[in-house]
Amino acid sequence: MSRTNFQDLLDAGVHFGHLKRKWNPKMAPYIFMEKNGIHIIDLHKTVVKIDEAAGVMKQLAHAGRKILFVATKKQAKDIVAECAQSVNMPYVTERWAGGMLTNFPTIRKAVKKMNTIDKMMTDGTFETLAKRERLQISRQRAKLEKNLGSIADLNRLPSAIFVVDVQKEINAVREANRLNIPVIAMVDTCCDPTTIDYVIPANDDAAKSIQLITKTLCDAIAEGLEDRRIEKEKEKDEAPVKEEAPAKRVRVRRAKAEEEAPVEESAE
Repeated sequence: MSRTNFQDLLDAGVHFGHLKRKWNPKMAPYIFMEKNGIHIIDLHKTVVKIDEAAGVMKQLAHAGRKILFVATKKQAKDIVAECAQSVNMPYVTERWAGGMLTNFPTIRKAVKKMNTIDKMMTDGTFETLAKRERLQISRQRAKLEKNLGSIADLNRLPSAIFVVDVQKEINAVREANRLNIPVIAMVDTCCDPTTIDYVIPANDDAAKSIQLITKTLCDAIAEGLEDRRIEKEKEKDEAPVKEEAPAKRVRVRRAKAEEEAPVEESAE
């Protein structure tokens, strides 16, 4: 069943592509027509592609996997950060640090450094330092938080990345391609869709378009997380029933043995 409403996409301006002279011919299958020198995206195909991407994200969330959201352009960063936070997924909205995926161990070391500074601040060590040293550490902590704070909980490579504007986030896409991490992306008519595993043909400049698509995908993630939570609770409820009987028998045998032992000693 489709989760995407065609009229909602139309209202959000998802169908507006770039100027004809800026187009990428590889996007031809997703273009419906040209109007006033601007390419119009085929929203029927966009609906299918959003639902496909939403299905993949739901499955990953259900399996307990992480999806990294990447959007550093001005009109997208706040929208993407808010949506990613709502489903507890990591995100990059400030600057893509080179090697964030391909040199992941180094990124993890930087995150650990941030956690170490936090520990110093809570256990009182920070207060024993000289004023100048405290200032330097505080600045370092602020810089780390700005660039890596949103991926602090990412303990291993993500199972997929979601990108808004593949031209701007080309480094993220290249790193994901190199590591065979699936890329889900909003792809405008000026972009190359061949490096993207799950292409969502859409206007990647309008805030309304970004908001609608990102929220739709995050709703799918929320469904996957909810299904996972329900399954875990079900397993928790069923688990004690299977274990209760043998555990009870062991306790009964122990109690009997303890009762009988003193009786035998007194008889001697």
